[in-house]
Amino acid sequence: LFLKLPSDSFKYLGWCDLEERGVRGNQLRCPRVREGPSEEELFFRKEEHTLKRRKPVTDTEKWEKRLQENWENCAELNLSFQDLGDLYQVENFTRILRRLIRVEKLWLVDNSLTDLSAIRLPRCRELNANKNHFTSFKQLPKIPQIQHLSLAENNITTLSGISALRHTPLESLVLKRNPCEFQERYRQLVFSNLPNLKMLDGIPKLPEDCSPPAVRFLYRMCTIL
Repeated sequence: LFLKLPSDSFKYLGWCDLEERGVRGNQLRCPRVREGPSEEELFFRKEEHTLKRRKPVTDTEKWEKRLQENWENCAELNLSFQDLGDLYQVENFTRILRRLIRVEKLWLVDNSLTDLSAIRLPRCRELNANKNHFTSFKQLPKIPQIQHLSLAENNITTLSGISALRHTPLESLVLKRNPCEFQERYRQLVFSNLPNLKMLDGIPKLPEDCSPPAVRFLYRMCTIL
């Protein structure tokens, strides 16, 4: 039995389209930035009942909406859980990311992201991209000022490309529950590529993380005279 949920008619609306709201863009914790499908596509999906009737939008209202979605001035922004199921939603989401020229703290958790290599976040100091579909460090955005980076629960299989973060002020890195975590001498390899790193997976840099593999092997040898 199909039951229409109370929020079903709003599932394709952005926050700017909601009536009788007293919230501003800078008050949102996790704004919805993805666009909904066209009326024609909804008709073919047999979801036309989900499209709320809207009044014609004037140029003034379009300009007011653009001012409300002034992403360029965001310093802290949570764009997690966007449920990017269609290509047009991914393209709109990417368009928003390109406008984040001043963002310093950004959360992109659980968005099924695969490649943001074309994105540049020049001021970003803290990036949380947990629970996505990244397979390589080469798919990360350009983050020259990054200090804290979290990539837990992705699908990064190798440490290849991690040296791109070598010339950043990166202090802490989280790679928990990635296949690369099981690579031999995992911590040594990470710290050798990132000499400025102070913490990996929540554990501070230890003396043995700095020792070359050959030296550690000799320490375990016992000489009998």
